[in-house]
Amino acid sequence: MKYLLGIDLGTSGTRTVLFDPDGKVVAAKTAEYPLYQPHNGWAEQEPEDWWQAAVDTIGHVVRESGVDPRDIAALGISGQMHGLVMLDGRGEPLRRCIIWADQRTGEECADITKAVGAKRLIEITANPALTGFTASKIMWVKKHEPEVYGRCAHILLPKDYLRYKLTGDFATEVSDASGMQLLDVPGRRWSDEVLGKLGIERGLLARVYESPEVTGHVSEKAAKATGLSESTLVVGGAGDNAAAAVGTGTVEDGKAFTTVGTSGVVFAHTDKLAIDPRGRVHTFCCAVPGAWHVMGVVQSAGLSKRWIRDTCCEKEIAEAEKLGVDAYDLVDALAQDSPPGANRLIYLPYLMGERTPHLDPDCRGVFFGLSAMHKKGDLIRAVMEGVSYSLKDSLDILEGMGVVPSDMLLTGGGAKSPFWRQLLSDVFGSPVKTIKSAEGPALGVAILAGVGAGLYKSVPEACRKLVKEERVLSPDPEKAAYYKKGHRLYRALYPALKDAFKELARL
Repeated sequence: MKYLLGIDLGTSGTRTVLFDPDGKVVAAKTAEYPLYQPHNGWAEQEPEDWWQAAVDTIGHVVRESGVDPRDIAALGISGQMHGLVMLDGRGEPLRRCIIWADQRTGEECADITKAVGAKRLIEITANPALTGFTASKIMWVKKHEPEVYGRCAHILLPKDYLRYKLTGDFATEVSDASGMQLLDVPGRRWSDEVLGKLGIERGLLARVYESPEVTGHVSEKAAKATGLSESTLVVGGAGDNAAAAVGTGTVEDGKAFTTVGTSGVVFAHTDKLAIDPRGRVHTFCCAVPGAWHVMGVVQSAGLSKRWIRDTCCEKEIAEAEKLGVDAYDLVDALAQDSPPGANRLIYLPYLMGERTPHLDPDCRGVFFGLSAMHKKGDLIRAVMEGVSYSLKDSLDILEGMGVVPSDMLLTGGGAKSPFWRQLLSDVFGSPVKTIKSAEGPALGVAILAGVGAGLYKSVPEACRKLVKEERVLSPDPEKAAYYKKGHRLYRALYPALKDAFKELARL
């Protein structure tokens, strides 16, 4: 029997999972590492921490499983996107990685927009210049750390640094490279035009592959460090959301998923390139060769619920600890006692500014309609409804672009809440589904590895075999009708407050 390995390099830790050919977990292990924030708005990590986490988790999984390493046919790597890893000529990191959450590059985004042109930038890279993307980080290092840039021989993304350590190869793939803002997304290749206008040498960048393509194999040195076999193939892999798409079976037209984690994502597959000229949603190459995905991002989805829990629910947190249950279960119970609309209370979930649909770093959270009659449960329900309305904003933009999902899956921590699952179905006005596997990105890149190793003919065929639905929820017609009206009012609030948010930022 041949096995497949999925490695998911996240922001808080790396998870390695060994799967059998039917997608069942044989062994799994997670290792955490620190985040460094030397200044307000900065976020960095040590590439060596990722490698050590990979060595530890791979070694544990190989030992615990008892599987002959030679029977691990291939591995795939998923990773946090947009990070900047800079290596010298010997392949050693020149500085900490500036990761996706870093916000230091506002000036560089303006410089990129001016150099390439706002319209042309979206035409080529399918997105406006954003602080989270890699290009602005490269420009920041060029400007502020010229000696580091001058010694740089290779620029990699986080997961591709792991690939280099495992194989000795400098390679990336289209889904993760799409988030660098240096890729010609329609053409699925580096953009000489963007690189030229930004003064970035093409030779610094890795070769671009499709996600299921084999990029190399485990090196002798890495085999000794991890316990893997040199015969194990390494495929392109995918950025975290593209990997999650494969892990949930979102690999064919009409399929989409909504993730409610700290942030929230509405993600849809499309075989036909679709770009929003206003840049409200992101279009990237997806892990299926010749296809793309479009996604909207809500900055403070689960974060909003955690904020209301930590701010207002000390009693419920203490009670949950006493009962040995999840505090969120008690929080949800309070929300369920409030009627749809939370007694005419609306929440705008802009705790950390917003990406979709507003691209506004200055907007902030709002309770609209607050009165003396409102109770804790109303505030909680309003928060959950407001996040759901914001996710519906993304879905509406996708549908306006001709990307119309007929199949919506729910993933992430928020999807564990039965109440929130039903609420999302009611707000979306459509059925929603969950799947049996909880592995997401790790399963996704293991499937890609299986395609690369020839165990499956294609990514869609593999997903049809391995990804199993768990349950389907349908919207309540009466509640769906109410939320349709509520969403119209919700959408009117940001335009009314936009100038006031700017004024607040200047105070």
